[in-house]
Amino acid sequence: MKTIRVVTIVAVGTFALAFAPGRTVTARSAAPELQQIESPTGPGAAESNLAVGPDGKVFLSWIEPAADSAMALRFASWDGTRWSPPQTIRAGRDYFVNWADFPSLAVQADGKMAAHWLQRFGTTSYAYDVRISQSTNGGKSWGTPVAPHGDRSATEKGFVTMWREGSGFGAVWLDGRKADKTGKNPIQEMMLFATTIGADGAPTKEVLLDGRACDCCQTTAALTANGPIVAYRDRTATEIRDIYVTRRVGGTWTEPKAVYADNWEINACPVNGPYVDAAGQRVALAWYTGAKDVPRVRVAFSSDAGATFGAPITVDEGKPAGRVAAVLLKDGSALVSWIERTGGDTASVRVRRVTEKGAGPATTVAASSAARASGFPRMARSGDDVWFAWTVPGRPSSVRVARTRAADFR
Repeated sequence: MKTIRVVTIVAVGTFALAFAPGRTVTARSAAPELQQIESPTGPGAAESNLAVGPDGKVFLSWIEPAADSAMALRFASWDGTRWSPPQTIRAGRDYFVNWADFPSLAVQADGKMAAHWLQRFGTTSYAYDVRISQSTNGGKSWGTPVAPHGDRSATEKGFVTMWREGSGFGAVWLDGRKADKTGKNPIQEMMLFATTIGADGAPTKEVLLDGRACDCCQTTAALTANGPIVAYRDRTATEIRDIYVTRRVGGTWTEPKAVYADNWEINACPVNGPYVDAAGQRVALAWYTGAKDVPRVRVAFSSDAGATFGAPITVDEGKPAGRVAAVLLKDGSALVSWIERTGGDTASVRVRRVTEKGAGPATTVAASSAARASGFPRMARSGDDVWFAWTVPGRPSSVRVARTRAADFR
């Protein structure tokens, strides 16, 4: 596999410097060049995800159809020139495949890898567990899968985020063990749990982080100089569903608190989780909100490992569908990506550089769709490169990959 062409991403209009509400400063600049990378995925691929090892190696994971009506979780790594041959982590007909709740990889400095997926059991529609497996030989073989949660009730668990933890991995997930087992309880509260999984593959005791979280919004986590920070959408008793964070400090998880009081009251899950990235004490956190019936994509920065955050900066173009991602750059700024509606179900994947002083010009990574089939575009940084992966809906669907230089964003 090799790169196939270089194109220029389209610069989108003007941009707003969000120093204060209502103030707009317009400017233009040249758009970054986007290098399309031939995808290692097969027909019908979807639910792509990106991971970057401590050495900067880029990994792409995805799900695609396999033989005998099974689905296969696969991955490939980039060696600087081409993708490695795709390797299968697991194939089966018991996957719980969901457009918003997709598998992931995490990679240690010694090359050890962990993969997570969702696996059905029982007879009810939403009875599935999280499974995590580790590989110590570059993905050639995988150990016995384990569930990070001790609960084995026929309820849903998912929206997992993993991170490097010592010689093993940490994990956080949404857990439906409190729900009515018949599925007839209208509350169906989800909880937020975390655990660590050692080098031997065994999970430690799980920790309850929040007893009532939003039902089906992605979790996100990053490693700061002080330890992991987890962000998620909370759910209060009055159905306020804003973004909260909790940090592990000195071995103890802090009381969750809101990043910003959007005060989005919604009696349903928006299926739109946040995204956090960290480097040292620096943290960037992006999210979607529909407070006051005005859709917005926002980002806020922290300089104390997530203990406090500054005022949020709005980065969308006015009609966002959300589905955000964020990466910190070396200068402390961040790139934020999201899906912007362009009419009906048509949309585009957009990205722009943001500092605490405001947002630069938005650029279009790819044409997309606001329909569920387009999934959640992913973004990751490796050194001076920024990588993108997204699903193109269709029969069959496909996964596409591209990269550009971080320095090209103004």
